[in-house]
Amino acid sequence: MKSPIHLEKRGIRALAIAESFKAYCRYAVLAGVVMRRDMIIDGVVMSKSTLRGDDATQNIIAMYRNMHRNDISCIFLGGIIISMYNIVDGAEIHKSTKLPIIALTFRPSEGIERTIRRVFSREQEAKLQQYQNLGQREEVKLGTGKSVFVRRWGISLPNAAVILDHFTLQGSYPEPIRIAKLIARARSQ
Repeated sequence: MKSPIHLEKRGIRALAIAESFKAYCRYAVLAGVVMRRDMIIDGVVMSKSTLRGDDATQNIIAMYRNMHRNDISCIFLGGIIISMYNIVDGAEIHKSTKLPIIALTFRPSEGIERTIRRVFSREQEAKLQQYQNLGQREEVKLGTGKSVFVRRWGISLPNAAVILDHFTLQGSYPEPIRIAKLIARARSQ
């Protein structure tokens, strides 16, 4: 089992996963960036997820495993409902990787139950259950003065706030998520 995260260490590394897609494509691009606490990029990994599919969770786990690294301290997810409702199971990623998982969104929301009912006909109940299993988001006020909304597994809210502050230079986007998003967008062009 992975040892607990040591927030005071300068060598903390986070793997951040972000996505980008075009609505007319079948797949979204997933990009992962490993970044050290001193903001040095220390690795990149790529994958994909099916639009409106159910493969994002397993593909993110495979991204982590394919890196063959034991120095990653936590995983940031730049969204948990990606690729037009490919719902990421943070609990499953935590269980499989033994790492703390912090999933971020950047705006308040009233939820997507109505949209799921409208978009999905046959698998509506399964998608609703996946969404409800995610639990509620919690607001975290960052040292930059901005807020983010998190779901987390394997880490307390105060520790999640500390590690997010370590990786956020300005605004509300932690640097590894910002860079992963840029790579995903470039790749999906």
